[in-house]
Amino acid sequence: KKNNMDNINWGILGLGDIAHTFSKGFEDTSNAKLLAVASKDFEKLNKFKDKFNVENKFLFNDYEDLIKCNEVDIIYIALPNFLHHHWALKSIRNKKHTLVEKPVTLNLKEIENIKKNLNGEKIFFGEAFMYRYHPQIETILDIIKNNDIGNLLNMKSQFGTNFLSKKKFWFFDKKKKIDPNSRLFSKKLGGGCILDLGCYPSSFSLLISSLASHKDNLEIKLSNIFREMGETNVDVDCYAKIIFGDNFFSEIYASFKKDLGRKTEIHGEKGSMVINDSWFGSKSIIKKDYKGEQIININNIKKNIYSYQIENISEVILNNLYVPKFPGISLNESIMNMEIIEDWQNA
Repeated sequence: KKNNMDNINWGILGLGDIAHTFSKGFEDTSNAKLLAVASKDFEKLNKFKDKFNVENKFLFNDYEDLIKCNEVDIIYIALPNFLHHHWALKSIRNKKHTLVEKPVTLNLKEIENIKKNLNGEKIFFGEAFMYRYHPQIETILDIIKNNDIGNLLNMKSQFGTNFLSKKKFWFFDKKKKIDPNSRLFSKKLGGGCILDLGCYPSSFSLLISSLASHKDNLEIKLSNIFREMGETNVDVDCYAKIIFGDNFFSEIYASFKKDLGRKTEIHGEKGSMVINDSWFGSKSIIKKDYKGEQIININNIKKNIYSYQIENISEVILNNLYVPKFPGISLNESIMNMEIIEDWQNA
């Protein structure tokens, strides 16, 4: 067992873009160290080693060798979506704490299998929704808990980027050539805007709905579902309304076709709030009520949003705990989120 003077040693599987962005977060943490990385690409490994000062003995060309490395405490799985389930199971079976990039799996069956394999083991397991750890979320939760906007009625949350067309030229959109083998557009690799982006608004809706109702196990159902499929047979523009029990609903949007941005609005009986960057954190939140508009500033923002997640999870492990600290996403919430995603995809 580590004492509180220690760092938690992290290992990363896969060196795509997200691994690099995540790794920068270690600069801003006091209880975590990026120790080891694994990639099948030697060139990527060497570039990464130089950039992040990883020792040669902790560079692995085989994912399994990293998982078996005794010095590594927790493994961050930054591989493409379709590999999450397989490598999460390997990590858990080797008794490693595990953080999996979102979406945690491709479907409900896979996440339920992970739960079965965790089976009370003393292993931390989490899904990497980094926005949950940003101080912005605490501010939002405080506004709700203080009843500043009254009883919650509904919310609207979106995440969308136009990947399908180039910039407008004389009012015409030029269609981009889509690579059917890219992780975003390949069905086999777990592509599509619902899995890739829609999981954010749906997971945020779960968090806010838990404050709107004091009942557990609310019946959740989807209505008004819209899905546009792209040329590679993955969803590219989607909408759904999530109805939580009888007193709260959320409208969620995800798109590879429209620049929807990352905005969320939460409405209560006495007022509302607008979060302009729900997923990467804003410096302020706009609160509106009968007195008008108020800008609430968020203090102590670190350079890298991932550093909050790394620090928070490292602290949990140092304290010999095995579940994400609220408002981090719990395993049961990840399962509920996957239920919503699956209903949305299969409508």
